[in-house]
Amino acid sequence: MRSVGTLTRADLAETINRKMGFSRAESLDMVEAILGKMSDALARGENVKISGFGSFVLRDKNERIGRNPKTGIEVPITPRRVMTFRASQLLKERIVKG
Repeated sequence: MRSVGTLTRADLAETINRKMGFSRAESLDMVEAILGKMSDALARGENVKISGFGSFVLRDKNERIGRNPKTGIEVPITPRRVMTFRASQLLKERIVKG
């Protein structure tokens, strides 16, 4: 597997700046607004779907019994909400093609 960099908020803002012609500050504000809207929706318990990219899905997990791998002692794992990402078919195809 090859080593790759990390896409940052600044990278997204720079792309908006170059392709759309907004100022750097406006571009960064736009990225922040989009991420804020997504975060707010997830905090309200809503799933977030971006067509052609994927979905951020919330799941509630029930309490269950787990085991400490070091000691073997059973411990209760508290109920919690987890977020998963499911890539769209378009994204999967794009990744496979490289």
